[in-house]
Amino acid sequence: MLHADSDFQIGQVKDILLAKLAKRGVDVRFLDDSAKIEKAGGDKVRQPVHVKCGIDSELGRKIQTLVKQSKLKVQAAIQGDTVRITGAKRDELAERDRAVAPRDHEVPLKFDNFRD
Repeated sequence: MLHADSDFQIGQVKDILLAKLAKRGVDVRFLDDSAKIEKAGGDKVRQPVHVKCGIDSELGRKIQTLVKQSKLKVQAAIQGDTVRITGAKRDELAERDRAVAPRDHEVPLKFDNFRD
C-alpha cells in the first residue's frame, strides 16, 4: 500500500519503490499497480500495489501451447502456479528455454533445470 499527500506524490513514491526494487535485482513486472488511487481521509491518498506470485492459468496455458508448437519432444504440465516441462534429453530442455524465453510475457520467467 502506497501512502502520500497527493496524486503527484503517489507517483514519486512509486518511482522510489521501483528504483529500490531495481537496485535489489527484483523485476518490476512482478508489481501490479493498476488499482485506482483512493482517498484515505483528509487530504491523504493511498494506492494498493499487488505483488504477483507465480503464473496465472491463462499464461500457463499460453506457455504450454508454445512448448507444443515448438515440436520438441518435451511435455508441459501446469502444476498450480508453475509450468513443469519434462523431457528425456537435456539438450531438448535447453532448446525449450530458447523457444519460450524470447517471448514478451507479462511476468518474468525463471527456468530451473533439475537434471543437474
